[in-house]
Amino acid sequence: MKKVKWGIIGAGGIADRRTMPGIELAENAEIYAVMEIDMAMSEKLREKYKAAKAYDNEADLLADSEVEAVYIASPVVHHKRQAMAAADAGKHILLEKPIALTVDEGKEVIDYCKSKGILLATGFMMRYHAYHQAMKKMVEEGKMGQIVSCRAQLTCWYPDMPGNWRQAMATSGGGALMDMGVHCLDLIQYITGSKAKRAAGMTSTLTFEYEVEDSGALLIELENGAICHVESNFNIPDAAARGRLEIYGTKGSMLAEGTISQAEGGKLEVMISDDSLEYDAQQNNNNVEPIKIDVEFGNMYTKEIESFSNSILNGATVEVPAEDAVQVQNVIQSAYRATENETYERF
Repeated sequence: MKKVKWGIIGAGGIADRRTMPGIELAENAEIYAVMEIDMAMSEKLREKYKAAKAYDNEADLLADSEVEAVYIASPVVHHKRQAMAAADAGKHILLEKPIALTVDEGKEVIDYCKSKGILLATGFMMRYHAYHQAMKKMVEEGKMGQIVSCRAQLTCWYPDMPGNWRQAMATSGGGALMDMGVHCLDLIQYITGSKAKRAAGMTSTLTFEYEVEDSGALLIELENGAICHVESNFNIPDAAARGRLEIYGTKGSMLAEGTISQAEGGKLEVMISDDSLEYDAQQNNNNVEPIKIDVEFGNMYTKEIESFSNSILNGATVEVPAEDAVQVQNVIQSAYRATENETYERF
């Protein structure tokens, strides 16, 4: 099978922890070149992943004619410039979220790649989780009835680290909501098949000293009318994190725990009510048994890379287009605008 030769820009961090191990398992992709600004680190990563080339700048990597696609996992502040340079070099692009510092910059990147005939996808790998895809299928089949409520949370412990690019607005574009809440909102929209049409939000830095938020929440109305809640925190210990995703409808519910994560796993409880049930003043639910959902776990990053590589090789539709990332970012930024302008009531 032909394999897409990938170049990795920003090969440390999440690329090293998750994405490159995922590429190693892909049937239609291979790591050809890696780039980090420290050449010693780049060479170490080249050896680790048996890549052909190591670079300490993106210009040299992009000039390599053997590289067919790039995965960009550098700090967000560099995304626009690096993505446009990759497009100029004729490389297809998988760009980590958020794809740019602002919505307007993200739109510029999308338009530029289209003008160059370059495929552009974004790193919402959690769509490929087997449970999330099973949840989407059940909604599409009508098993949940009318979707009326959703909730998603993603948290971690991210203390003050001087010089950390994620903790400065100028280099990250936002804090807990922009870094992690984007996954929550994207999953809600992906599973329900409905986009946000109204949003309200609040953000705050409660625990740490950095300027981006360590606590954030969104209240969203979807186009289908469902009211949804997203919460993200940088100040909840990892041992206390649950990564919950809840979907409620007029016929049942789906409660996933531990699925909003970098590793495919967790559990899913599905409850479907008998359509003949009428109003119960006692509000009993002990006559409903959970349904076991059987799935086969894999590697979300491998699936992500294989999907985009298939688009490159065979012209398949890009499953996670960058337009989805910009739409989600726009909703997240509404929470920042609300907090900045205090467009809510105080009591």
